[in-house]
Amino acid sequence: MQEEKTKKIGLSSEAMEDIAERLSKLENLYFPRALQPSSSSPSQRKSLLGDLLSRDLAVFLERYGTQLTFEELKEFEFMKDDYEINWHLNNLRSLISPTTKELRSRSKKIKNRRRAYLDRLICDGKYFSEDAMREREPYLHHEYVGKFQDPSGRRMARPGERWSETLMRRSEEAILVEKIRGEQQRLGVAQRDWVGNEREQQEEEEEEEEEEEEEDEDEDEDEERKEAEVAESLVANGTSHPLEVCGL
Repeated sequence: MQEEKTKKIGLSSEAMEDIAERLSKLENLYFPRALQPSSSSPSQRKSLLGDLLSRDLAVFLERYGTQLTFEELKEFEFMKDDYEINWHLNNLRSLISPTTKELRSRSKKIKNRRRAYLDRLICDGKYFSEDAMREREPYLHHEYVGKFQDPSGRRMARPGERWSETLMRRSEEAILVEKIRGEQQRLGVAQRDWVGNEREQQEEEEEEEEEEEEEDEDEDEDEERKEAEVAESLVANGTSHPLEVCGL
């Protein structure tokens, strides 16, 4: 019966045997779910492949055409008058050995798909948002944008934001800061320029200002104390007012 089918379709028994034998040895070869339990061994896979070759060449080319060599595809040339088979053969040949025109056409299709996907990302409004870009490349964002922004704004609660959402965002912010610091350490950035040190530097500057103010107050108190001591000394020496010393 199989020989009658082979004779009818024109594919030689030797070609069917060779193709089924080679493909049956391939790992992870696709089989429909209903056939997977009976395709565990090479002999079982060979039997299933041979059966499909004898029944439906178009379906065989659709499923396993990409696994065939250029020479094996020639075995199907006798059926090129069949529209479906001829389409599969032309498509598989263009994949194996594309012409210059096909390469240009394929390149245009790829560019058009990329452009369409890019337009979709732009219209969506999330992928190219600042938060999304910062999350993808924290250090790069910090170098070009983040270090010129006020870091305190990222810790503040946003309008309409729940307290739990604020806490979660602060936790995520701490993770991003650690990533940026890790990259700065890896690249040998000076510690004073590490992200997060702005707050420490600000606190240090505030402490220094407070210390300077305290020193100024101490100096003023010392001066007042000295003036008081001078006045007391003049009074003790019989001078009624310090200006009398100058003859005024």
